[in-house]
Amino acid sequence: MNAPASPSRPLPNGPLVAFYGDDFTGSSASMEALAFAGLQSVLFLGPPPPDRLAAFAGYRGIGIAGVARARDPDWMEANLPPVFDLLAGLGAPVVHYKVCSTFDSAPHIGSIGRAIDIAARTFDGFVPLVVGEPGMGRFQAFGHLFANAQEKGRARGYRLDRHPTMARHPVTPMDEADLAVHLARQTARKIGLVDFVAMKRGEADARLSTELAEGAQVVLIDVLDAETLAEAGRLVWEKGAHPIFTVGSQGLETALVTHWRAAGLLPEASPPAGPKPAPRIAVVSGSVSPVTASQIAFAAEHGFAPIRLDAARAVDEAAFDAAVADAAASALAALSEGRDPLVYTAAGPQDAAVAALREAVAASGSATEAVNDRIGAGLGRVLDTVVREARLGRAVISGGDTSGQAAAALGIDALTALAPLSPGSPLCRAHQAGAGAGRDGLEIALKGGQVGTADFFVRARDGVAA
Repeated sequence: MNAPASPSRPLPNGPLVAFYGDDFTGSSASMEALAFAGLQSVLFLGPPPPDRLAAFAGYRGIGIAGVARARDPDWMEANLPPVFDLLAGLGAPVVHYKVCSTFDSAPHIGSIGRAIDIAARTFDGFVPLVVGEPGMGRFQAFGHLFANAQEKGRARGYRLDRHPTMARHPVTPMDEADLAVHLARQTARKIGLVDFVAMKRGEADARLSTELAEGAQVVLIDVLDAETLAEAGRLVWEKGAHPIFTVGSQGLETALVTHWRAAGLLPEASPPAGPKPAPRIAVVSGSVSPVTASQIAFAAEHGFAPIRLDAARAVDEAAFDAAVADAAASALAALSEGRDPLVYTAAGPQDAAVAALREAVAASGSATEAVNDRIGAGLGRVLDTVVREARLGRAVISGGDTSGQAAAALGIDALTALAPLSPGSPLCRAHQAGAGAGRDGLEIALKGGQVGTADFFVRARDGVAA
């Protein structure tokens, strides 16, 4: 690959990347990519007021965790414009709409295309789209997305529409690995591609120029390896207007960091130390991923007490309140017996609880979104009760679609990265404003359903070697 012909533009003072994550767990992955590269970063759990922004003055990465992935286009039209205005006002040269590295989306829910259309009212120029992230086992070739899945202790790669989890996702099943085709169902904007062959031949600039000359408004950029990752970062940093609105996974931040280091703009950072062991821990999970199911099973074999929360009862508010209270009591009882509670709603997509919830929602006539919000909030209430009454210092929330409601129930308003735990899911320090900020300093990890090896929850409790 040919080196860029001219020196890269320098890094300005102030924020470098301002991002909005379309789910809570994925948002922490973007913060992790920046923070552990030596760029102090903060993730707010909602649009921050001026005084909270001022409390983190000088931070280079500023993020807002959101729930757009689980919302319809009408919600996005009502809620995203003020978020994009806030991000634009921070003065960062890169504004990032962070999506899941498996591109979870559909025209009716979590529409990435609709988010791009809304952002176009605030930001000018083409939209680079970077989803591949080799460190997370995500690879894009000729615009097609591939993702690893853990099978029998090893990673195996799948085209996304044949991925054992994503092809059967309960909300946004992926039936198309070609991201241009998938995205074209969500927006009428012309979509282009800078493929890895052009990048390897040193022809990325020319290919991008051709795509833009032919009217491309969104440009997919392949990422397969460290070389194409750095080249993707260079294209975003060098070829876009500043500020530039971008879309992608945490691969976008990783690509920028990789380019900045290659260009001599950012020094190498010392590897951060892993977290130390915690004496006790509590976990709540709303994920139905088979990856999380394996983590629940492993944890049960290593000192955790699995406690099922009957999600089907969430169609009735009073019944679910009782289920939440029972789960919290069981969790506290487990702690008193020397076991770490793991409260979960399902152990994988084949768990009978998944079908039971679907049937309960249909029979009751309830809105699926409202029930899912209630489940997430219920898990949060369980965790809040357990953390408060047992005075725990560390916790985990698992499940991208429920994590937002669960985290909100804790009353925390910001996170900063504390230590690496698993790629895409760092251990964080919670921040809480105001008097009586009892959660300030809580150590917490937000884990996406497909993130981590089987021992994730055990590692969160027992720590990770540096």
